[in-house]
Amino acid sequence: PAIVVKNTGLLEKFNNLEDIKNFILSGGNFSVFIFVLIQFLQVTILPLPTFLTTIAGALIFGPLKTFILSFVSIMLGSFFAFWLGRKFGKKILVWIAGKRDAEKWTQKLTNGKYAYFLMMLFPAFPDDILCIAAGVTNMTLKFFTITNLITRPLGLFCLCYIGSGNLIPYHGWGLIVWGIIIVFVIASFIISIKYQDKIEYFINKLTKKKK
Repeated sequence: PAIVVKNTGLLEKFNNLEDIKNFILSGGNFSVFIFVLIQFLQVTILPLPTFLTTIAGALIFGPLKTFILSFVSIMLGSFFAFWLGRKFGKKILVWIAGKRDAEKWTQKLTNGKYAYFLMMLFPAFPDDILCIAAGVTNMTLKFFTITNLITRPLGLFCLCYIGSGNLIPYHGWGLIVWGIIIVFVIASFIISIKYQDKIEYFINKLTKKKK
């Protein structure tokens, strides 16, 4: 899917935050619809980071409206991804993520459903692929729904209200706070990437005990 999107030239419109903003605004009266569609598709086939699309939305529509629109569209996208896994099985996951990753994520989620909840909390794990993989496994729709209702709003709230500059301004004292936040986020991301194997090992130990 990433190759298809790239060949159509769509990815060229999403090089950075400003490009995403301009693309959404180019829809005029349909900008809200375009934003909702982007948020929906990025959970399944559109290779875009949620933080970029969400912050772009917050700068255009404001934090509250963006939070509501994002939450609804991303939840719908998550359910759609889960349905794809249920309907088409591992072959749809292989088509989207590749055989190696498909085997990797389905195996982890098959070992224990609580691995899904934990992985949704870490930025190093691909939420979109995990939603499809969850549908491939025997995870219940109830657990999938509860997990997403808990994990999704946390990240969206931070992106909409903090990332947009509504709570912490991009000037004056806010620059100092932003500097601390950026260092913390970068450090957290690096640590989550660097120790991803250990995180996965810890998750595997928990899931094996559960099993």
